[in-house]
Amino acid sequence: MNTIRIGAIVLMVSGILGLVYGSFSYTKETEEVKLGPVELSIKEKKTVNIPVWAAAGAIVIGGGMLLYGSRKS
Repeated sequence: MNTIRIGAIVLMVSGILGLVYGSFSYTKETEEVKLGPVELSIKEKKTVNIPVWAAAGAIVIGGGMLLYGSRKS
């Protein structure tokens, strides 16, 4: 497989996952106060929404790259 086909497949899979899940979340830990041996930290949960147009665009661009890669060979 050449790199164009691999990139196309990665784009299409990421687009499909973006449409299925719609968002992902992660936890960010920050140090707020450090007073001698006492340390206060906060865990903050953040959510990133994936726009539908971006996921659909990734699928379309990946499909175009896959067609272009198969035509060129």
